[in-house]
Amino acid sequence: MKDIQETLQSKQRQEFIILSAGNPLLLPKVEQMWRECNAELLASSEYGEIVCRYGSSQGYVPLIQAIAVYFNRRYGLSLSERNILITPGSQMLYFYAANAFGGYTSNKELKQIVLPLSPEYTGYGGISFAPEALVSYQPTLDIDSKAHRFKYHPDFSNLVITENTGCIIFSRPSNPTGNILSDDEIKKIVALARPYNIPVFIDSAYGPPFPALNFQDMTPVFGENIVHCMSFSKAGLPGERIGVAIGDPKIIEVLESFQTNLCIHPSHYGQAIAARAINSGALELVSQEVIKPFYKNKFSVLEAKLDQVMSKDLPWFLHRCEGAMYGWLWFKNLPIADWDLYEKLKLLGVIVTPGRFFFPGLAKDWSHQYQCLRISLTASDRDIETGIQRLADVVQNVYQEAVVPSI
Repeated sequence: MKDIQETLQSKQRQEFIILSAGNPLLLPKVEQMWRECNAELLASSEYGEIVCRYGSSQGYVPLIQAIAVYFNRRYGLSLSERNILITPGSQMLYFYAANAFGGYTSNKELKQIVLPLSPEYTGYGGISFAPEALVSYQPTLDIDSKAHRFKYHPDFSNLVITENTGCIIFSRPSNPTGNILSDDEIKKIVALARPYNIPVFIDSAYGPPFPALNFQDMTPVFGENIVHCMSFSKAGLPGERIGVAIGDPKIIEVLESFQTNLCIHPSHYGQAIAARAINSGALELVSQEVIKPFYKNKFSVLEAKLDQVMSKDLPWFLHRCEGAMYGWLWFKNLPIADWDLYEKLKLLGVIVTPGRFFFPGLAKDWSHQYQCLRISLTASDRDIETGIQRLADVVQNVYQEAVVPSI
């Protein structure tokens, strides 16, 4: 990942097609919405109170109230302000969770931070002060060889949740794969955790209601030991770092205490404009009518180009994209490592992300983790198509130079 940054910052004359970025695109209608919310804030009598004074460690109260009202209305909940915590980005939220509920106890007992299936968000790999606490599990693979598609599922025959588990974390939709765990799969995970009062943190940074980057029906799941986690980053505010936790007050209080000691409270400014975007209905509208269709169309471009140019005789598979803003490719029996494939593409002016970085917490190496690439959907349609054409040419040559069984 560092190599990508260094390559792009170098003074090479080569122009690159960037298919690695996790940064959301600056969409004009999304930017305009935030500009209007900002203008309202600047003109309001609240401005001084928001910017010039400290506030509650729980977060900016009007944003907490806006979230409670919205979720109660949309999902039929009975949330109060005690159910909600605002954090300086959702990454910080998982840092709180991992170290408040996972790691070593005062009795030197290790509480595990469990990722129910791998691959997962690479950011989970560095959230614990005790790296050995992080444990993830290989999934099962549902493969459609004819269509060159596949999907990961949790392997419940191997998933271990015990009194030594501190918390469970997973993304839905998933970064990097776009996978959406089914309601039944979540119920099974929650049921395994419930006897031990283990909190289950569902990372919904790409999910509904904002930014609503789910390309199939999906409803957030709530429950006694579930913490629904949100981010405003993919809804157009990554620079403001706003994360949200919604859950049982007992869990929220633990996280808030951690936050109080670490940073007092997150910045008010982004929270204040976010509250305006929710209360006006603008954020819901922009999520459904601008952000979701934009990235869904990008995936269609990627999918169509792959089907057009990738050889039908090679064992390549695209994960079924049910959400998020990435394509995830698996090359079965890839004759070279994912890093070497990344380097070959880089020489042709295409930057992707090697898959190996998205398998934090595995107990032992798995050949599959060196056979995957993540493709970002943030490039132009033309760049996606050009990049995939070059990828297809490289992969064809790599397989031709080795004797590998076809599908």
